[in-house]
Amino acid sequence: MAEQSFQLYDTTLRDGTQQEGMVLTVEDKLAVARRLDGLGVGFIEGGWPGAVPKDTEFFRRARTELVLENAVLAAFGATRRPGVQAAVDPQVRALLEAETPVVTLVAKSHTGHVRNALRTTLAENLAMISSTVRHLVHAGRRVFVDAEHYFDGYQLNREYALAVVRAAAEAGAETVVLCDTNGGSLPDEVGAVVAETYAMTGVRLGIHCHNDTGCAVANTMAAVDAGAVHAQGTAHGYGERCGNADLFTVAANLVLKRGREVVPLEKLRELAAVGHAVAELTEVPGTVAAPYIGRAAFTHKAGLHASALRVDPGLYQHTTPELVGNMMRTLVSDMGGRSSIELKARELGYEVEAGSEEVARAATRVKELENAGYSFESADASFELLLREELGGEGPAPYPFEVESWSVGVSGTHVGEVRTEALVRLKVQGRTVTASGQGNGPVNALDTALHTALDPCFPVLAQLELVDYRVRVLSGETGSGAAARVLISYRAGDRRWGTVGVDGNTTAASWQALLDAVHYVLLDGPPGRAEEAPRLTAVTAG
Repeated sequence: MAEQSFQLYDTTLRDGTQQEGMVLTVEDKLAVARRLDGLGVGFIEGGWPGAVPKDTEFFRRARTELVLENAVLAAFGATRRPGVQAAVDPQVRALLEAETPVVTLVAKSHTGHVRNALRTTLAENLAMISSTVRHLVHAGRRVFVDAEHYFDGYQLNREYALAVVRAAAEAGAETVVLCDTNGGSLPDEVGAVVAETYAMTGVRLGIHCHNDTGCAVANTMAAVDAGAVHAQGTAHGYGERCGNADLFTVAANLVLKRGREVVPLEKLRELAAVGHAVAELTEVPGTVAAPYIGRAAFTHKAGLHASALRVDPGLYQHTTPELVGNMMRTLVSDMGGRSSIELKARELGYEVEAGSEEVARAATRVKELENAGYSFESADASFELLLREELGGEGPAPYPFEVESWSVGVSGTHVGEVRTEALVRLKVQGRTVTASGQGNGPVNALDTALHTALDPCFPVLAQLELVDYRVRVLSGETGSGAAARVLISYRAGDRRWGTVGVDGNTTAASWQALLDAVHYVLLDGPPGRAEEAPRLTAVTAG
């Protein structure tokens, strides 16, 4: 079981949705909540009922549609308004009507905000906190209080900030969360204020950090080290301005670096998968270099690193990637050497000998091709085709079809309509197949024509989907004077890979990358793995 004394609190569905460009439907919010619950977080803050109609609808639907196995659902709202009783305040009533076990209240702890934002007295603000907490506790709710602008308020008027903490706790708040709302604090400041606050109040404290100095995770860890037993964050660090503390990084740090099982160890292995799923649901991608779960988190490029990793992965990795559901990757580039090629080959499932002639040849070819404009970092499929050639020692593997010719035509009309059509002529299984395809550009048209020609003969290709296309115009200073490098990303089922093409003509470079993708899918497994299912079968299984 996850550690019960420490509270890991997610606010993706409330604070995280304040990120620019993020718009979630109620259905999206329910789906994200389910994924976070599956990770094993302790609390999920669903939103602000009464203030945001979509959040009110979320809580209504959550009562019957959201079955949580690990997390406790929380509603967020403000203390009563000045001069209004908590029992009749509409916002407070909306919190109760949400019917969540936990209510989190935001309360002012900065004297300037009390006077200028709430437009009330310091004494009335304390009364608002106390009466609202008591009302909710009396109604059977667990109450957390977010002390907004606490660190700035503490520096301005320490005694008043402490009075807010005491007022909330004495009224029955389970935890008082100290908020670095403007995100301007640094770890040493946060640690000192949390330690002093606990020493002077004895209250159970939490931490809520924003990332405006780039220190949200570090500040959260400093607060925990100083005595905080409740940490808030958002998936991928989503949030307003520079975002919030990244909940995934905080969770992994707490479990792996501090020994606090805030999520079950077996659930931590799902961290990367949950992060990917949340990014898909929100349509806001996580950072590729995000700690622990980013695609690049355990990715190595330098030849010096690869040489050491071949001996012991721990020499250049602070933890085991499988613990968080990630994996080590090796990038192939002209910066690497034989060790990089060897590690990448093993990563792809090929048995190679350290320092073998085949590996040396592959490393030489990679350097030559990259000097000519190729890039294999995002083109695993093209690299694997190259590797097979060198390991086989027999030159390029034959295509399961022969290209006789291809062409692309673009035409336009006086009203601005543009039409692109591709024509491919292939020899497949001894017979000539001609197919055409239309698209919104040459690459799309060629891709369509290839599918039209080959899918009836090779049904597995129907799963092959082009998902991204990038072209870079290269300078004449490259070894070949190539004009364009094209990188294309594909997926088939759950598998994703990339291919690369380089040519003086952008469409020809694109054609190379398209053919590599088809070739990659249709080839059998690598040499030495004849007893395994061919690659075609693996792709079919997704």
